[in-house]
Amino acid sequence: MNYKSFTEPYLDSLGPFGDVIVSMLATIAAQDLIKISENTKAALAKKKAAGVKLGTPGKSQAQIEQIRRLKGGGMSNYAIAKAMDISASTVAKYLA
Repeated sequence: MNYKSFTEPYLDSLGPFGDVIVSMLATIAAQDLIKISENTKAALAKKKAAGVKLGTPGKSQAQIEQIRRLKGGGMSNYAIAKAMDISASTVAKYLA
């Protein structure tokens, strides 16, 4: 697929160096993704080192017991989730 940028005249895959331009842009994009990943990992490591608990908070013991009690009463995971305003996958997680 060939393209020509009207805002950046040097971005043109129609000429003899089209393959070079496309390869260069792909490499730059890949490097950007690597940098974003490194920055994200560094920020998470910094927060973890500072004692910040990462991830969503778990359910309290009372909530877990309520999930099990409702399941024991014959309710489906979906019905329990609706009643407790949580996801069905969270219900399944605490029933496993």
